Amino acid sequence: MSQNRQTPEIFNHPHRFIEGWYWLLRSQDLRVGKVKAVSFLGRNLAVYRTTQGQVIVMDAYCPHMGAHLAEGKVEGDSLRCFFHNWKFAADGYCLDIPCLKKPLPIKLQTWPVKEAYGLIWLWTGKEAQSSLPFVPELQQESVDAYVSKLFIKECHPNVVMVNAIDAHHFNTVHNFPIEIKFESQVINNNVITFNNITKGGKDSWLMNLIKPLYKEEGTYRMSYWYGSVGTVTLGPDFLHFYIMFALRMLENGKTEGATILITKARKGFLGWIFNRLILGITALVSNYFAKGDTQIFKTIKFNLKNPIWADQSIIEFIDHVENQRALMWGSWHPVNQNVECRI
Repeated sequence: MSQNRQTPEIFNHPHRFIEGWYWLLRSQDLRVGKVKAVSFLGRNLAVYRTTQGQVIVMDAYCPHMGAHLAEGKVEGDSLRCFFHNWKFAADGYCLDIPCLKKPLPIKLQTWPVKEAYGLIWLWTGKEAQSSLPFVPELQQESVDAYVSKLFIKECHPNVVMVNAIDAHHFNTVHNFPIEIKFESQVINNNVITFNNITKGGKDSWLMNLIKPLYKEEGTYRMSYWYGSVGTVTLGPDFLHFYIMFALRMLENGKTEGATILITKARKGFLGWIFNRLILGITALVSNYFAKGDTQIFKTIKFNLKNPIWADQSIIEFIDHVENQRALMWGSWHPVNQNVECRI
């Protein structure tokens, strides 16, 4: 394994992130006809839900005198500033200035948004160029999802993502005596997957518990989007469990994340009951793995100086992040890697 890798220009950088879809709010936290102020990847936004239920996101400050638009009120599918009552449409165009007969030709910056998995998602570019993250096995299925928890980590989202493909830490941190070797596949410029078939685990209570459910071996598969959103697929052959970790960077390179439990949608009341059971088990599995890593994320200062063979998947992930389109914290302008240096 090479010891002379170059310092990454994007991975684990406290002022850079990949252009892509990021979770903004829980859907339940934005009621119809309400507006919220959100600080997101260094940018201040006004987020509101129209009276028809659509979510609109625009830059926060009124182009008149800079009042924060989250102080205003929703009118139909538009937002009116509290200070001088300028009114802006869902596409950002100014519709009304009370003291003028005609509004000025002004347009606020708006951002693409979607709702899925109980969350509101925002695309950080001007036009969405890729799909929302999804579990590959469920791509063609309707899903039942539940936002299990929100959390803060003291390290960068890229570093949190690395944890699930750190082959050796399953032995050292989780006392999980299995032989792990990941095989990666780059799906496109924004998506990479890592696949493993677990073996062994005779001394692990978890493996002993679920071993009778397996025909041969257990599935453990990760899919990563934009370096900050990951799905985990694991479990016995006849019933897989699905977890999504949606992360976003906070100031100083820290992480705010949402854990989403996912399963295939099933019809009827019995289907709803069965899904509650499956999602409950999924939560237990998620907590089992997350618990052991909490202390690491509080103190780690990630710097891969001496890679070994067990770090191959981590290196592949870093290289994948480095090849994606990076934006600057706050401005969301594309990074010119040949000009700007790491801070």
